[in-house]
Amino acid sequence: MTISTSSWPKFRQKKPRILLLTSQYFLTGELQAACRRLGVEHQLMDFGTKEMDLDTFVSHMLATLTGFKPDFVLTVNHLGVDREGVLAALLDRFNVPLASWFVDNPHLILGSYQNLHGTRTALFTWDSDTVESLGEMGFTNVFHLPLGADPTRLVPRRTQPVEAWRARISFVGNSMLTKTIRRLEAANPSPRLVEAGIMVARAFGESEDRCSGRFLIKNFPELRADYEALATPMRTQAFETFITWQATLLYRLDCVLRILDHEPLIVGDPGWKEILKGREGWRYHPELSYYDDLPDFYPLSDINFNCTSQQMKGAVNQRVFDVPCCGAFLLTDYRKQMEKLFEPGSEIVFYNHPDEIPGLVDIYLNDPDKRGRVAAAARKRVLAEHTYDHRMTRLMTLMRETFA
Repeated sequence: MTISTSSWPKFRQKKPRILLLTSQYFLTGELQAACRRLGVEHQLMDFGTKEMDLDTFVSHMLATLTGFKPDFVLTVNHLGVDREGVLAALLDRFNVPLASWFVDNPHLILGSYQNLHGTRTALFTWDSDTVESLGEMGFTNVFHLPLGADPTRLVPRRTQPVEAWRARISFVGNSMLTKTIRRLEAANPSPRLVEAGIMVARAFGESEDRCSGRFLIKNFPELRADYEALATPMRTQAFETFITWQATLLYRLDCVLRILDHEPLIVGDPGWKEILKGREGWRYHPELSYYDDLPDFYPLSDINFNCTSQQMKGAVNQRVFDVPCCGAFLLTDYRKQMEKLFEPGSEIVFYNHPDEIPGLVDIYLNDPDKRGRVAAAARKRVLAEHTYDHRMTRLMTLMRETFA
């Protein structure tokens, strides 16, 4: 097979041609569906979970690039982009821009990648607080792009409700217990860092800092030598992620304890049974399918409770869009970026501190009309401004303006 090594014109048509990279991340399905609805030619290059040797990867990518001739490549969280920089070099060779949309903390992802700035790259981040810090890393094209919802996928699938899912208040989320353990094992830090881990995580969660590594160096100088002794990007990244996930575990546990008087239904990993061991007044349900179950689940709770991961101090998470998209009511923690997305009070209800949770729960459990008005207004806003069609349209516009 002969493969052309020459480039091709980009952004000549009204709508771009997009090559989507995936490694089994849920958001790729939303992006594909949005492309179909918007009439955008696209191709999915699915690496799955298979290991691929370098020659096979290069051959496959060359054939796809030269055969499909995309205007740009799009990935989520840099998935599908190899850490050694081979893809970056190939995209440079054919002058193909890369769009990478981060929906998790980019600083917990990019640290282990090489040749980051060798391509015509645009980074999109769901958290506007990371725009400046990504610029400081040397990226010249960084844009804020929030999460959204797909109302065509978040639709009920059952003709009869699952009675076991009914609850006055529920929380869907990971306990983070297993995740913290695995990240700690991957970091393999010194005993001194292990011993200080929970203390550092608690302090990081209570701070305004966004990067756990820089926070540790600044606020715990006595641990700096141990932190720097992690040495490799992979171990350092694992430890920073451990601190972030441990901070999330402590924060979520604190918030969930505030709703135990209302017999909440907790949906998530088995770690909840460990960290809530001995506590009464709650029910457990194993994790539910994002597409097959949650659109039916959310409307069966009077209050869908939310407490955000500590990887984001200002951004909102997926649930802030999904719950109202399903026509259900959400009580969430305050994040400053939510005020640019929803009208406080009428479209979104939040607590500023966990101490406010019991009072707000009492108010909204006893006022179904108020819950209904907020849920309806929030859904109207999601459909008008926060679907993935809106997000893809914005992303394509910025890629054309930046690279055409």
